[in-house]
Amino acid sequence: MRSYSPDLTPPWKKPTPAPEVPAEPDLVVEEVTTGFCGAVIRCEKTAEGPTVTLEDRFGKHRVFPLVARGFLLEGRPVTLVRPRPGGASGPSAQARTASGSVAVPGARARVARAGRIYVEGRHDAELVEKVWGDDLRIEGVVVEYLGGVDDLPAVVAEFGPAPDARLGVLVDHLVPGSKESRIAAAAAGADVLVVGHPYIDIWEAVKPSSVGIAAWPKVPRGEDWKTGVCEALGWPPNTGAAWQAILSRVHSYRDLEPALLGRVEELIDFVTAGGES
Repeated sequence: MRSYSPDLTPPWKKPTPAPEVPAEPDLVVEEVTTGFCGAVIRCEKTAEGPTVTLEDRFGKHRVFPLVARGFLLEGRPVTLVRPRPGGASGPSAQARTASGSVAVPGARARVARAGRIYVEGRHDAELVEKVWGDDLRIEGVVVEYLGGVDDLPAVVAEFGPAPDARLGVLVDHLVPGSKESRIAAAAAGADVLVVGHPYIDIWEAVKPSSVGIAAWPKVPRGEDWKTGVCEALGWPPNTGAAWQAILSRVHSYRDLEPALLGRVEELIDFVTAGGES
């Protein structure tokens, strides 16, 4: 019979040396006492001692003291320390893509899968490409846009989804009882996943703080939402130029609302689980 060690002490509590790792921005670690997992946002020196701020995938922030053996890096205990001035580099400071995934230096784009992800419009496609583009190329997932949710039934019929050619669809303003929800329900199937976010337009999925505004304006019902936003914010009445200005302020997943992040990652998982191309 296999013998098991009677020592059930968690590894981070055992009195063995733990390597010191600089708490570089974007390093993803887990705090051992709470299980909170997130990327390093900043390190600060306080009256109580040095602290690190972590941000999880949903945008939630937590502040923890930099204590010995206080964190797990890839499952192993480490002691986080403040980075040296100017920023250190090395194997502990893993590069991250804009979506927060571990970057794969020198990785070649995969041959496109048969599966696809469709989004409603060009602005949606540009935002997904900017944040998830590196991930999509490695996975071989192509993103296209519908031009409007009304076209969804025809797109699904023409695409011909199958177990090895899954179709994922991201819909704007997918709320119960809406026209969008009825169309989405009719189009969904075993090889078709339709998900959505609650925002009227993809613009609204960008955090106001990232754009430099307090909140997205409330536009009266019946008015063109983008035009109304530009007018309320005093922007020139050019929605194309406004969108490019908004997109330029998006640098990573941190600039997007959690309700969008989860939906896009759900679609990528669904499409890539559909077999090889």
